[in-house]
Amino acid sequence: MDKTATIQVVQLELNDFLGVVIKIAGELDAVQSAIEAGHAVADQMHGLPVSNTISRADDEAWKAIESPVEFNPLIQQHVVIVPTYKEPAVSDAASFALGFIETQGFTAVFEAIDNACKAANVEVIGKEKLGGGYVTVIIKGDVAAVKAAIDAGQAKVEGLGKLIAAHVIARPSDSVLALLPKI
Repeated sequence: MDKTATIQVVQLELNDFLGVVIKIAGELDAVQSAIEAGHAVADQMHGLPVSNTISRADDEAWKAIESPVEFNPLIQQHVVIVPTYKEPAVSDAASFALGFIETQGFTAVFEAIDNACKAANVEVIGKEKLGGGYVTVIIKGDVAAVKAAIDAGQAKVEGLGKLIAAHVIARPSDSVLALLPKI
């Protein structure tokens, strides 16, 4: 979405139905273009995206739209995340990718990520527990290494759990980087 149009990611909020609400702001046409792009990617990943665009939200409405940062002790992570942007270092300007392996089942995701790390030179940068046994592990490395690692990890899930998603984002936008979990 962020690569499609000039928008600002306001916050990300996990909900109880294993869904994620991504709240964005910007000019109306930019927001609509970004949402269309987000729907296209979600459809490719067999997601069930639902969206709504509010033109010129009232200041009072923002009190309900924008949620305070929230930590859920049950799943031991934040469920409302506000992006934190930082100036990229010169060394961060090089092309890299993020890889995601999401499974239903801890054993499956850990076997997958172990295999992924053995297959290519990648770095684990985060783990998110989404509830219902869903776990996502995030890796970083050069584009070819991350693709190879995700392919290798995806192959190890069979028989240990259920693969929900395996995905690579080349050259992630600053908005995506601002939402990554801190480890």
